Amino acid sequence: MTEDLDIQHRIHALIDEEHQLRQALADGEITPGEEHERLRRVEVELDQCWDLLRQRRARREYGRDPHDAEARPEGTVEGYLG
Repeated sequence: MTEDLDIQHRIHALIDEEHQLRQALADGEITPGEEHERLRRVEVELDQCWDLLRQRRARREYGRDPHDAEARPEGTVEGYLG
């Protein structure tokens, strides 16, 4: 059972990882290709976490069980049209 605080901690960890990747590239520890590939994975997971958090908050707001919210696949969260 995922809680909002767990999701928020994961979001912060992913943001830290994003910063570390950018620094590793600046320090010459990884190639631009490696950074791009790893950043892409981090960004997808971040989008999934934010989506799950929004789902849970919406369920709670409308009197539904937030524990019924589920992480959606990459194709769904990356396919949103703004």
